[in-house]
Amino acid sequence: MEEAFARPWNEIPLVALVDIGLPGMSGIQGLPILREKYPDVALLMLTIYDDDERIFDALCAGACGYLLKKTPPDKLLEALAEVLAGGAPMSPEIARRVLRLFREIRPREAADARLTPHELRLLKLLVEGHNYQSAAAELGVSFSTINFHMQNIYGKLQVHSKSEAVAKALRQRLVR
Repeated sequence: MEEAFARPWNEIPLVALVDIGLPGMSGIQGLPILREKYPDVALLMLTIYDDDERIFDALCAGACGYLLKKTPPDKLLEALAEVLAGGAPMSPEIARRVLRLFREIRPREAADARLTPHELRLLKLLVEGHNYQSAAAELGVSFSTINFHMQNIYGKLQVHSKSEAVAKALRQRLVR
């Protein structure tokens, strides 16, 4: 991680694969720094760790997805394309853990974040793994409408990315 910070990036990538178990600073510790330094780069966790705490910590720190290193190469390429389309790819076993964790968390009243019912429906779809396109289709609205609502959600939740909004929604129990 320290090497990634020290070395200048001649070309900024669209996606960066980040591991947790690095010597020195962990990938989880480095995610917020990478997010600050390169806000437009999608940070996708690729690791061997599949425990609840690291999954949750990585997503809360700004990972836009979470894949295990045993992911077959063709599925990894699909995940990269999904990230570029606005998705949040997860290995199947990770998605099951996230859903289980999500069900265990009892939502607080939505009034805490002042989110409208429509914003809450959109946020719930994102938590379930939808990207902006599929959320627009599910809600029967345009992509630009989704972008409009996401800007409102970002402002109300005081976040800067979809993954941060999802993590905060889970942490604050805003969606069921």
